[in-house]
Order: sequence, then structure tokens, then C-alpha cells
Amino acid sequence: MGARVAVAGASGYAGGELLRLLAGHPDLEIGPVAAGSSAGRPVTDVHPHLAGLAGHRLVPTDADVLSAADLVFLALPAGESAALAAQLPPDAKIVDLGPDFRLADPEAWRRFYRIPHAGLWTYGLPELPGARARIRAAARVAVPGCYATAAILALAPLLGAGLGETDDIVIVAASGTSGAGRSAKPELQGSEVMGAVSAYQAGGVHRHTPEIEQALEGVAGDHDDATGQGVTVSFTPLLAPMPRGILATCTARLAPGVSAETLRDALAGAYQREPFVHLLPEGRWPSTAWTAGCNSVHLQVAADAHAGRAVVVAAIDNLGKGAAGQAVQCANLMLGLPETAGLTANGVAP
Repeated sequence: MGARVAVAGASGYAGGELLRLLAGHPDLEIGPVAAGSSAGRPVTDVHPHLAGLAGHRLVPTDADVLSAADLVFLALPAGESAALAAQLPPDAKIVDLGPDFRLADPEAWRRFYRIPHAGLWTYGLPELPGARARIRAAARVAVPGCYATAAILALAPLLGAGLGETDDIVIVAASGTSGAGRSAKPELQGSEVMGAVSAYQAGGVHRHTPEIEQALEGVAGDHDDATGQGVTVSFTPLLAPMPRGILATCTARLAPGVSAETLRDALAGAYQREPFVHLLPEGRWPSTAWTAGCNSVHLQVAADAHAGRAVVVAAIDNLGKGAAGQAVQCANLMLGLPETAGLTANGVAP
């Protein structure tokens, strides 16, 4: 028997993906599985694809019940994780898939979320410099947002090496509809989404914008020439007619004299030993189809000499590396397990 884990918010898309991964994890045992309005129902009523969990039933979200586990996953909407975490024992190991503890700046939090700031937990992106040691030592970890994961991993090696300017970063990223959650919304109906790509929350108002800037400022600040430099991101999200996946095109002004080869070397050097980050062969550009169902990030880079910009394209599964997969990756580190346990770098095709 392995470590026993609990899940709050198990009825949503991220919660369901988390249960799928936990069901196949060699070192973790699924304990209490909680959901609000779905409490009392069998897991397979809410997630019919999880046939192996037919014996599990959703329970009310009760802190005393959840705290009996060795680690608790929170897959809850903004504002709900903080309230539940406050009821759990101070030494409880928690991995939060929501946004409540991602931002350090209370003003940025209030501006984008319009509710009180709950604080900052260890940021759960293992591939960032020094992050693994911090995650291993942490009792409470905040998993990055899906868009943020793709954009940060695309740009961090370039800004960390001083190859791109920090004050003019443009990100345009398309997400599948599962990124909007499971609640019924007219704009997410099949007849509205199929055959269309649409922008939303453009103009710097998407909640992942300050998170991306915060993480990139951390890596850019490690560069000798970056002292005092902030990061400015213009982020436009798109809704794409697919259930899952993110394709992010991330650009920054090139530093003087930087070539495509230098950009590629920076990405290759940063991620050569990473089990879940893959720099594709030259000429092959990422596709969300290749990362579906796995914890991988696929990257490709180019230098646009005409516009003087670095271009990095990243593909992830928004429910995998963008949510549940990354949460399991962090939990593995926190529990002293192999980081890759229960996860795969191989996507599902076709």
C-alpha cells in the first residue's frame, strides 16, 4: 500500500483527470474523493470513463475526512481552496490545482480575482531553476495555471540567458473547451464552438497574465544584465474547437546579435534532462494532438530575423501538464517518490 491521497473537487474535468492518473499510480492509494453538489453519487456516474473506480463514491467536502490522507489535492474554483486549506491541519501536505496561492502580490491578486488575497505557496513548476528542491521541502504547493505552464516553459530559458527582451513579450494561446471548466455555459455548447476559433479576455485582463509575469521576472532576474527589469506580457487567449490541449505562440524581442542556433541551444541546455519537456527536431512544430493524455511539453523555436523576435511554440494537454499531471508530479516530489511515477511522456494518437 502506498501513500493515501484525497481529492476535493473531484467532479470537475481536472478532478476527473486527477482520479484517472491516481488510479494508475503505482505508489498512491485513492482515499476520500469529495465533491460539492455531486456528493453521494458513485464516481462512475460523474466520470463514466473511470470504470476502475466503480467502487468509489463521492463524499461531501469535509476537512476532517480529507485530513486523514497523507496528501490532499484541491481541484476547486478560485477562492474555494483557501477556505478549505484553512480548515486542514497546519502540517497537512496539500497540492492546490486552483489559483488561490499562486500570486505573491496582493494587489495583483485583488485586481484580477476581486477577492481577498490568501497568501503565497511554493510554486509547483518543477522545471524552473531551483524549483524541485523547494517543492520537495514544501508542505503546500500551488500548481501553475495551464496557459502559464506553457508560456513560462517556452520563455524561461531565453529570458534566463538574456536572449530576449523582457518588456515586450506577446503570447497568443489557444485552449480546448475543457479549460473553461465543466459548468454549463452557452458559449461552450457544441453548436457555438465547432468550426470556430474565438478570442476572449483579450487586452491584458486574463488571470494568468500576472502569474506569467511573476514567474518570468524570477528567471530573468537571475541574469546578470536583468537587475531591476520587469516583465511585460501581452496575452491573448483563444478558444479552439477541441476538448483539450493548449498551443501557445510566445514571442519576445531578440537581444542584439542572438541567432536561431543560440535560442535552440538555450532551450536544449535547459531541458536536456527533463523527462517531460521535449524540444522537437528542427522543422517540426508542436501539435496539441501529440501531447493529449500525457504530461509532456513539446517545444519549437525560431528567430524571426525580419521582425527581430524570438518565437517559441509550446503544446501541452491543459488537463495533463497544465493541471492534474503537474499536480501528481509535484505530489511525487513532496512524498519522496520518483518524479515520473504514475505519469507518461507519451501522448495518445490519433
